[in-house]
Amino acid sequence: MSNLKIRIACINDVEGILSIYNEGIVDRIATLETSIKDKAFMLEWFQRHTDRYKVLIAEIEGEIVGWASLNQYNSRSAYDGVADLSVYVKREYRGRGVGGNLLSSIEELAKENSFHKIVLFTFPFNELGQGLYKKRGFREVGVFKKQGKIDDQYIDVMAMEKLFV
Repeated sequence: MSNLKIRIACINDVEGILSIYNEGIVDRIATLETSIKDKAFMLEWFQRHTDRYKVLIAEIEGEIVGWASLNQYNSRSAYDGVADLSVYVKREYRGRGVGGNLLSSIEELAKENSFHKIVLFTFPFNELGQGLYKKRGFREVGVFKKQGKIDDQYIDVMAMEKLFV
């Protein structure tokens, strides 16, 4: 996508991030969250994404079409080099290269911020997401059986990782 722009998110992007995140919740393909989030929730989330834990925005002609974030994996200092990853793409842009561009950019940002590893958690049935991650060099670590519940159904969660060193 030649008109796709990737940039660091700012506070004014929170509503766009929230809208896409809520699509992921409704679609039941990317998170164990089941209740729609409000702006206050997302503002608090955004405030935790400073220093090394950044949020990137993908936009086309000023419209936010996706986002990716580096999240704290664990507060123990032994895990300072590990980031947890989130990638969300607006429904109508999924499978069109937005996620791949975000992932490539967030990996570079992770390296610049001294992360040696990115981990992520996905649903085993989210084949589009897994295809993207595998294409970018992530490997499957394992599957947590019945890790959570969505709509009264137990859901498995797959862990994946990518090492930079």
